[in-house]
Amino acid sequence: MTANASARAIKPELLRTYTEDFNKDRANLIAADAAVSAGVLKAATDYRGVRALPRDFSIELKQGSITNQERSGRCWMFASLNTLRYELMHRWNLEDFEFSETYLFFWDAMEKSNTYLENVLRTLDEATDSRLFEAINESPADDGGWWQMFAALVNKYGLVPKSAYPESENSRNSDDFKQYLNSKLREFAAELRRRSAAGASEDELRALKDEYMGTVYRICAVALGEPPEKFDFFVRPKDDDEDKKGEACKCKAEADADGKAESCKCGESCKCEGKSDAKACKCDKDKSDKPKTGKDERPQIREIGITPLEFYKKYVPVDVNDFVTLANAPLKNRPFNQRYRIRFSANVAEAGDMEFVNVPLDVFKKAALDQLTAGHPIWFACDCTQFALRKDGFFDQSVVRVDQLFGTEFTGDKAHGLEYGDSPSNHAMTFTGVNLGEDGKPNRWKVENSWGKDAGKDGYYVMSDVWFDRYVTELIIRKEYLDDATRALLTTEPVELDPWQPLTRRCR
Repeated sequence: MTANASARAIKPELLRTYTEDFNKDRANLIAADAAVSAGVLKAATDYRGVRALPRDFSIELKQGSITNQERSGRCWMFASLNTLRYELMHRWNLEDFEFSETYLFFWDAMEKSNTYLENVLRTLDEATDSRLFEAINESPADDGGWWQMFAALVNKYGLVPKSAYPESENSRNSDDFKQYLNSKLREFAAELRRRSAAGASEDELRALKDEYMGTVYRICAVALGEPPEKFDFFVRPKDDDEDKKGEACKCKAEADADGKAESCKCGESCKCEGKSDAKACKCDKDKSDKPKTGKDERPQIREIGITPLEFYKKYVPVDVNDFVTLANAPLKNRPFNQRYRIRFSANVAEAGDMEFVNVPLDVFKKAALDQLTAGHPIWFACDCTQFALRKDGFFDQSVVRVDQLFGTEFTGDKAHGLEYGDSPSNHAMTFTGVNLGEDGKPNRWKVENSWGKDAGKDGYYVMSDVWFDRYVTELIIRKEYLDDATRALLTTEPVELDPWQPLTRRCR
């Protein structure tokens, strides 16, 4: 061994020192017993931190049933559709509703495949080991994405309810489907580059690409089934009387001679105020006199042969283009109050690349509070792995005390996590509540996840405000809740970023 190699090696005498120091400290032995037996996260869980994050919130939105992306990277679709279904449910008075995530998954696979081949044609002069081509070629049609990818798909293909295009085994567990789709796409890329080198024209290459896309469609249709061009839609709005069940009936009816309330014919206790003339009871006596049957008499919403775009435009009361991506990335080379665009980041080729506006934390958080306070959920992205308990549903450093378990502080800040790739955005979820303290400032946030009802508390997580500041990096905000200065940035010329730089990773 050379002297230089010896200097680089772990020295045996140091190893003896390490083990002696470890075994001298009783805390190390207790921590090792706990971690080896139960795992790092369970051993690091602090009950005091858990108790400091109760699951009640001063502002809370009523959402539908918890959804489940299962073994797929579709979190960004689920979070996006969860924000829209909330608006649809409350617009049409529905008890519950779920869009078809598989419908957008099919078209996303098609569009990403097309865009990948288009990007191959755009970079024919790049070496295959260039940084740009490696970024393009890394995952041609992977599952991950952003809100703007979702918006591009909705603008082009519309939406359908889950009943019109339900889950398949390959949407629930997408690895095998995407593995072979990506392999085929890379074969197509190699052939396009070979034909180009042999002198094929751009028109000839694009015609070949169109032929290849027929194979892509076949793969997607075999794996997921063909998506509907039209479908029938049927739902029953909630019966308002059901919401009032158990409440006192306030209809005006005739009281008895003693001034006591009569029994109301709607079956509830009628608290009439004194005697009155023979006015009709608002609980509809005529209806109550009819014999009861098992027939569902609730009103219906019914559409026969509606297209996905018609459904989106008619039944979703928000426009996906009225949302803006705000980022909070305190990086020296990403100045605040600037608009950015990520090159080669589109899924739908003609829709353009992903954009965001980088803003300071106070602006970032105020937009979130304003939107939640107004009664609208929020799509957000974060690093869901840091200081997180997936099963129990907590995001908080005071709950996951790995610092105490390992006897070392974790001092990296938000800029460090982004610059060094330690805490990139990797998961999208939905804010559906926030708790404000006596000072009016948030201290915890309610998070709707898409990992099923058995993850967290019935599918929901609680996030400390400190964790929000450190690990939440993107919010999707309606333009009406932006301040004037941020709104003005939307018309400025964006700074372009390369697809391997911080804030370019797709959520899965």
